[in-house]
Amino acid sequence: MNNQKEIKLIALDMDGTLLNENGEVSAANRETIKAAQAKGVHVICSTGRSIITSRDYIKDLNLSSYHIAVNGSEIWDENGELILRKMIDWEHISWMYNLAKEYRVHYWAAATDRVWRREMPDDIENHTWLKFGYEIPDDNIRGQIIKQLQNKGDLFEISNSSPINLEINTKGVNKAFGVEVVCRQLGISMGEVLAIGDSLNDLSMIKACGIGVAMGNAQDAVKKEADWITETNREDGVAVAIRRWVL
Repeated sequence: MNNQKEIKLIALDMDGTLLNENGEVSAANRETIKAAQAKGVHVICSTGRSIITSRDYIKDLNLSSYHIAVNGSEIWDENGELILRKMIDWEHISWMYNLAKEYRVHYWAAATDRVWRREMPDDIENHTWLKFGYEIPDDNIRGQIIKQLQNKGDLFEISNSSPINLEINTKGVNKAFGVEVVCRQLGISMGEVLAIGDSLNDLSMIKACGIGVAMGNAQDAVKKEADWITETNREDGVAVAIRRWVL
C-alpha cells in the first residue's frame, strides 16, 4: 500500500458503512463526499441493496457517477441508465426458496420489479431475479445451508451483509466485479480506488482495490484483510477515511 496513491474513485458500501443505525447519512459523511466530488473524485455506492431501495440516497447525496446495486448484479450509469445486469436462474431461486421453507428460516429475494420478503410470487419463473438472502441467527443452521449451497457446485457467490445473514448472487458477481466494470467505463485502474465496507459482501472490493478500508464496526474477517480500519458508522467512519486518503 502506497500512502501517496492518488485516489480517483471512492466505492462506498451503504448499510453499516455510509449509513448509521437509523439508515441516515451523517452531516460529516455528507460534507466529505461533497468535498471529494468537488475535487474531481468519483464517489459511488456499491451496495447489496436494489436500485429500488438505494436510489433515493443517490439523489439525496447528488452522486453524479455510477451506481453498483445488488452486490454487482446491476450497474447503472451517471444518467440512471442500466448498463449491466447479471441474473440468477429462476430454478436456482426456487430451490433456495424451498431450502428456506425446509429449514424454516426467514428469507428475501431481489427481483428487478420488487424485493420479496418472507413471501414469494406463485409465478417465480416469470420474474427476473438478482439475489436471494437468508436471515439465520442459528450458527448451526446457517452452516448447514452454506454447505447445501456449496454442494450445488460452482453456481453461487455466497457472502453476507450482517453476521447472521447470507446473500447469494450468481457465481462471479460481487462488488469487486462491479467496481472493475465501473473502472473500465471511467478509464481508471483498480489501484486508484478507495473501497470502504463492513461485511463479507464488501470483502472482494476491499481486497481488490488500491486502498481497502474496514469500518470500525466491520466483521473481523473484513478488518483482517483491510489496509486500514476507520471509525464506526456511528462515528462518521466514512468521513474519517475520505479525509485520510483523499482530502
